[in-house]
This record gives sequence, C-alpha cells and structure tokens, in this order.
Amino acid sequence: MRQQAAQATTGGGGKAREAYFDNVKYLTIVLVACGHAWEPLTYGSRAVTAVYLTVYAFHMPAFALVSGYFSRSFDMAPGRLKRLLTGVVVPYVVFEVAYTLFYRWAQDDPGYPISLLDPWYLMWFLAALFIWRLTTPLWLQLRHPVPVALAVGTAVSMWPGAGGDLALQRVLQFLPFFVVGLVARPEHFSWLRRWRIRLAAVPVVLGAVVAAYAVAPWFDAGWFYHRGSVVGRGVPAWEGLWATPALFVLALVLTACFLAWVPGRTLWFTALGTGTVYAYLLHGFVIKASRFGDWYDHAWLHGPAGELAVTAAAVTLITLLCTHPVRRVFRYVVEPRMEWAFRRPKQARGPEATRREPITSGGG
Repeated sequence: MRQQAAQATTGGGGKAREAYFDNVKYLTIVLVACGHAWEPLTYGSRAVTAVYLTVYAFHMPAFALVSGYFSRSFDMAPGRLKRLLTGVVVPYVVFEVAYTLFYRWAQDDPGYPISLLDPWYLMWFLAALFIWRLTTPLWLQLRHPVPVALAVGTAVSMWPGAGGDLALQRVLQFLPFFVVGLVARPEHFSWLRRWRIRLAAVPVVLGAVVAAYAVAPWFDAGWFYHRGSVVGRGVPAWEGLWATPALFVLALVLTACFLAWVPGRTLWFTALGTGTVYAYLLHGFVIKASRFGDWYDHAWLHGPAGELAVTAAAVTLITLLCTHPVRRVFRYVVEPRMEWAFRRPKQARGPEATRREPITSGGG
C-alpha cells in the first residue's frame, strides 16, 4: 500500500519515521494539557464543560491506542526489556518521588508518604504502560484479543474491590484501547485519512459536542477517568455490563475522528512529537502548582477571554516542554541509557534487537 504519511527525521538515530504519527503524538499531548488546564473552568462555564467532556471522552483512549501501536514489536528481547526498565520503570520511580516531594513542599505536608504502589496524579500511565507492554506477547497470541481485553475491563469496572495498587482499575479499563493499537495496521490509519471518512467525522464530532453541552449540567466526568468501579459513580455494579462497552465504543469512534483529521505532512510541530513524554511528565508540576497556588481565583479567567488565555498558555507550555533543550536537560531521568547497569550482549542480534521504541503515544 502506498505510504500516505510524509516522513520526518528523528533527532536521535536519524531514522525516518512517519510525520503522521509524530503529529498524532504532539496533538494528543496538547489535548491532555488543555484538558488539565480547563478543569477549574468547567465549574462556571457550560461551554467549557462541553468541550472538556468531549476531549476527555477520547484523548486518553487515543493515548493508549497509539502506545499500543508502537508496542507491537515488544517481545521480551533483552534490548526491549532494557528499554522498558530505562524508559518506563526508572522515570516512574524518579517522577513518583519527585511529585510526592513537590506535594510535601507545596502543601507544607512533610509527612505525606511516598508510595510506588499508589501512582500520584498522571503517573498512573507509566504504571499502565509497564503492565501493558509486559503482557503484549500474550495479547498478540490470542485470536480475539480486543473482545477479551474489553471483557477484562468490563469485569473490573463492576468490581469495587479491584485496583488498589498501581491504579489497576484504570490500567485494566484502558487496556482495551492499548490492545486495539496492538492489532492495528498502517492501512487502518490510511483508511481513516480518506476524505470520505474525514468528512463523515465532522458531524460526528459536532454531534458529540452538542450532546456534551446538553448533559453538561448533570453528567459526571468521572465516567471518563475510569479511576474506580461503576459503583463509585452511584449506580449498581451490573450497569458496568453496558456502560463500559458503551464508553469504549464512544471513545473509539471519537478517536477515529481525531486520527482522521491529523495532518500527514511535516509541519512546524512534527519534530515535537518525539519529545511528548517529557511534556507529559513535566507539565503536571505546573498544573498542580496552579491548583495549590489558587491561580484560577482571578475572576477574569472565567470569562471568554480568560478561557482563551488559559488554552493558549496550556498549548504554549506543552509545546515548550517538547522542545530539544528540555529533552537535553531531562534526558538523564526520562530516557537514561544506564549502560553501567546491564551486561553487554555477546553479539548483536540485528537491528530489531536494539531499536529504541517510543515510550508512549504522546509521550505519555
């Protein structure tokens, strides 16, 4: 099949990569940052709440899906296990401790515990990625992995006792999207980017925004967070049988609409897509500082001009955090090589054994 995405070049190994997927990563992390920045504005604006609900319905599923797509080659080879440790486990430990220390300082709570089993704020995604990638060979062996993963997520959503450690509720409820990415192929993304599909996506997204506006006064956004069971949303456990699959379908449809409109050519932000993991891990400090410091107490921020200013600030922040200077400063904790910690292989096993895989879809 003819390759439809333009090619960009990574800054590290000089390998060609599709500009389309770097664009997906950058735009996804922009949505993540905007969603976090918009949350305090939702309490006084129905319009912002509608946009917030629409974005939250699909942006983390899209994150997980593209992470799965780039994890298809994970096979427990020594090089990939090393990459899993240095690119996921080490940053998880470092930033989990860093966020806890930040909380202690910002909230003047020196006794706040450090717990590697209880991911704080956005660190749950690295815990999820570790579990998802370790189980990748299993999912690739199944004949129907997506229905099985959805059944697991649905069962967990009905079980209030699951998910204490490592945010397991969230990990398993977002698992089906990761598995969709595992079974996706380049031709699926090419099909999504056909003009007929793009045009069909427009009324779907508009309809989603209108529906979100209609339900904004009473709908609980916690349904999209998947932090706990459906019982925590105030409904009987059996409703998870239809609610979880319904949310899965909704997220998948909106993700497809989003992916359909991501440009495939090289643009000014394409190269930033290779640094989104840095933006994901670092922007949380600013987001939490805005909450701890009551930055949103200014009344003008809750009007149209303020909402646009917050959006522009979020986009600017996340863009700067994707840039090369930031990556150069924080590489030693986000993507450490740690050659000293591993045995040298006796002989190379080909390029696939040592190829460095992207950490996440959007850097996160």
